[in-house]
Amino acid sequence: TLYGLLLFVASAWYVALGLAILLGLATAAIGFNIMHDGGHAAYSDRPRINKLMAMSLDLIGGSSYLWHWKHGVNHHTYPNVLGHDGDIELAGVGRIAAGQRRRAYHRWQHWYIWPLYGVMGAKWHFYDDFRDVLLGRIAGQPFPRPCGKDMAVFVAGKALFFGVVLGLPLLLHPLWVVALYYGVTVFVLGMVLSVVFQLAHCVEQADFPLPDATTLRLERPWAVHQVETTVDFLRHSRVATWLLGGLNYQIEHHLFPRICHVHYPALAEVVEATCREFGVRYQVHRTLWAGLASHVRLLRKMGAKPA
Repeated sequence: TLYGLLLFVASAWYVALGLAILLGLATAAIGFNIMHDGGHAAYSDRPRINKLMAMSLDLIGGSSYLWHWKHGVNHHTYPNVLGHDGDIELAGVGRIAAGQRRRAYHRWQHWYIWPLYGVMGAKWHFYDDFRDVLLGRIAGQPFPRPCGKDMAVFVAGKALFFGVVLGLPLLLHPLWVVALYYGVTVFVLGMVLSVVFQLAHCVEQADFPLPDATTLRLERPWAVHQVETTVDFLRHSRVATWLLGGLNYQIEHHLFPRICHVHYPALAEVVEATCREFGVRYQVHRTLWAGLASHVRLLRKMGAKPA
């Protein structure tokens, strides 16, 4: 509906601007609530329905096949582990872990990083997926390139997305208008996706463990690693839980990725009590601002010149 109104109805710039912002938020909500559960086989007990829901990502500019490897395999197996978790790699423009190379301009990253988060969506649409398929690597980790049906879905999804987002609008509107409102929509999308991820993994309270130099193994057990590299936020907000598809319960999601997000509030009470019982650090930011402030402090710390 938002897309149709923006394309065929909106005439005043302020109406179009509002619709573009709402379209960016709605697109993020599709990713959080539908695609994410589908990709983790948590949307339904029927594999075909899960696959279909995961493919909603192909309709909004991504690739369900690449997301499975980047997020479902690499990130969920090795959260916050350098060289394995591509979600903490910022292509050199940002430094969020001690093991990453520091550059002089990182000193100001807590200021300049925010608009770059907004550009992430466009970079994803036009560059990241194509690069990964051509190279057969995601953040340095090899993965099987798509072939057969998977390649057909990848190509068809990209063609449909660009046709809907650029092709059809260019038949009705000037290039600068299409580019402007695409930019607004994708900027909002990128900001929301980035902030939700950063609040869950890239804050002061989250660990960034490194494998043992000799054995190349991580010291802590898998479940403890998931909890101590992850932070919940806004747990008591029903609105946030609904809009974010339960991703504010990120600890529970990492422990039980194949359970539908509607069960996370109930799981959280059990998980937290169990962590307290066994001495496992369990972290929660009660407000959005507390999480954002912690992320900013981490950026400042990682960007500062070592003493």
